[in-house]
Amino acid sequence: MIRLPALSPLEHAAFVAAGLLVYVITTRARQQRRHPYAALAWVLGIAAFPYLGVPIFLLFGTRKTVRPSTPRQPVPAGPWAALAPAWATRLLAALGVPEARPQAALRFHADGAQALAELRALIASAQRTLDVCTYVLGDDEVGAAVAGELAARARAGVRVRLLVDSIGSLRSRRSHDALLRAAGVRVRRFMPALRNPRRGRTNLRNHRKLVVADGLRLWGGGRNLANEYFIGRVGEAPWIDLSFSAEGALATQAMALFEGDWRIALGLRHASRIPYAERAMRHEAVLHAYQPAHASAAALAATPPAPASGTAPPTDAALAQWVPSGPDFHEDVLHALLISAAFHAQRRLLLATPYFVPDEGLIESLLLAAKRGVQVTLLLPRHSNHRLADWARGRAVRELVDNGVDVRLLPVMLHAKAVVVDDVLALCGSANLDSRSLFINYEAMAAFYSRAEIDWLAGWITRTAADGEPASARPPSLARDVLEGVVGAIAFQL
Repeated sequence: MIRLPALSPLEHAAFVAAGLLVYVITTRARQQRRHPYAALAWVLGIAAFPYLGVPIFLLFGTRKTVRPSTPRQPVPAGPWAALAPAWATRLLAALGVPEARPQAALRFHADGAQALAELRALIASAQRTLDVCTYVLGDDEVGAAVAGELAARARAGVRVRLLVDSIGSLRSRRSHDALLRAAGVRVRRFMPALRNPRRGRTNLRNHRKLVVADGLRLWGGGRNLANEYFIGRVGEAPWIDLSFSAEGALATQAMALFEGDWRIALGLRHASRIPYAERAMRHEAVLHAYQPAHASAAALAATPPAPASGTAPPTDAALAQWVPSGPDFHEDVLHALLISAAFHAQRRLLLATPYFVPDEGLIESLLLAAKRGVQVTLLLPRHSNHRLADWARGRAVRELVDNGVDVRLLPVMLHAKAVVVDDVLALCGSANLDSRSLFINYEAMAAFYSRAEIDWLAGWITRTAADGEPASARPPSLARDVLEGVVGAIAFQL
């Protein structure tokens, strides 16, 4: 029989103190800001269960991988700057995000079959490079089809890189590795669970979704590469989701972000020291300098030229920028943008998300917007694929409904992530409106500033919301209220 060593009360207290000191050093010396509820949860956990809490914190507790400063970008002042709201573009510039640029083409996909067709066409179009980042690569028909087409492009001489989150694709069990590696596809898994902690933190998952061909064409949004996001599982309809295709600077910015993620997948010590915005500018310069003979005129002109001096830019230009957020940025970029958007909204604030577990700041900003008379509509699935997240959202949803927010619950699974602010800004991408996406995961959204894209997303949210039922503000039973409180206490880890 194994006998565990007995510790005196003084030794136990010393271990607790050492554990709390580790927490302070990690969070304060590295200047990793935490919201009060998250900090309290960690402190109480380490104090009450130090022999379990300290190892768990060392494995999962780190929230950022960069030093405090993210270089500010110049305030947008070019000919296109007037087409975007200054409060948004100035904020993003201060947080190190490259400026919005016009796109040569931009299309949304609400239909799964259309989204899959656009994805396969983009993959087939790659002539030089093809970079793919996904949270899930399914062991199913869609996963096999995508893997097969990536392998075909690699055999045709294209440099193909595939970055898959190791936890997100755990169920696929490396089912496509043999095909991909035999064809020459370079595959990396983002932060495997069983690895040296110095090479990364298991809790920091890469939830970004993007495919970039030749650095010029982008496919992105909220869809993972598996059946449920496109054609549905056997006997089930596909989930409601959104994706988009773009040609232009949006693809260049996404490629620059991928380069950083690709290096991080080797371990944090390999992470690029070049800021994201500078990488994006370098990629754009290289692409403009490189003009292969096989490139189409449309591809080479992927970014429309700036208007002549004194000439107003066309108001129908598809103006957009790639907005990443995560441990590789010191600030919580998307959270800051959402808070600012809620305070600047004057007429409407439309939101769609599968999981709604907001922090106090986000919920308060939405409540204040509703109290100011802003039309706030929140679209959720009645039952998502994560039941804990459904429990954790209960209190926030009831509070919003009680203050006039129109919360609609869809009878089917909604996986789309979209936000529309008045007629000036729309977001679409990978980030959910929960604390894990906004504070822990590697995420990316595209910000759209042109009326056509804003109207499209607003119309989609409005039409989809009509199929949902209004959420209720009725108080729950005591047991449910207690359970929601317990789940909500760990909501930042969901």
